[in-house]
Amino acid sequence: MRRSERADGTPRRGRRTGRPAAPGNRRARAVAALAAVVACTALAAGCGIRSTSVPVDAGAAPSRVPCRTSSGQASAPPQESIAVRIYLVCASQLVTVERTVEVDEGRSGPVLVAEALLDELRRSPSADERRAGFTTDVPSGLRVGGAHKGDPTGTLRLSEQPEDLPAESLAQVVCSYAESEALGTGGSVVLGGPGTYAPRAYLCTSETKSRPDNVPTLGAVELS
Repeated sequence: MRRSERADGTPRRGRRTGRPAAPGNRRARAVAALAAVVACTALAAGCGIRSTSVPVDAGAAPSRVPCRTSSGQASAPPQESIAVRIYLVCASQLVTVERTVEVDEGRSGPVLVAEALLDELRRSPSADERRAGFTTDVPSGLRVGGAHKGDPTGTLRLSEQPEDLPAESLAQVVCSYAESEALGTGGSVVLGGPGTYAPRAYLCTSETKSRPDNVPTLGAVELS
């Protein structure tokens, strides 16, 4: 009897290689592969991996203002006028702009210079300045005058107590005055209010310009 036959003469089943898998086996393997794909997809979603390529709209980028007018180089001021520099607010900082003011040859003095600068600070920015982002916080009703009796030389008295002004408004006035050759002394200016309070020396520093919400002061100036 051959080894390939049973005792009863029927052929013995042997293990063969290369034989195609039965349809049932192929179906089982396909189901297992599909389950693995589903599991991987769920795992990727749980790990925060995006399952879509659709871009997300994060909104427009923050706008930036140039803080610079488009007028180009400043031209020579008209006759009987002078060019002055004042500080306006732009991007939460103090930035200089140049203005042209008329002068009265029959009048002169620090108070007139202070009045001219304050007029420009109160004036609304031009259309070109507004497009560049400039604003002013100086009240339209603010006035300036000369020293009271007994005040130190060079004192300017405002129609409002300086510390009662909005912080950025005071910073504009202080820096515009302190950097004026006719008004400032060593980067400071002496300001007082309409009452009898002693005037104070206010400083214009680089920090004042970058953070106009804080104007340093040298304290009250002793009356002479």
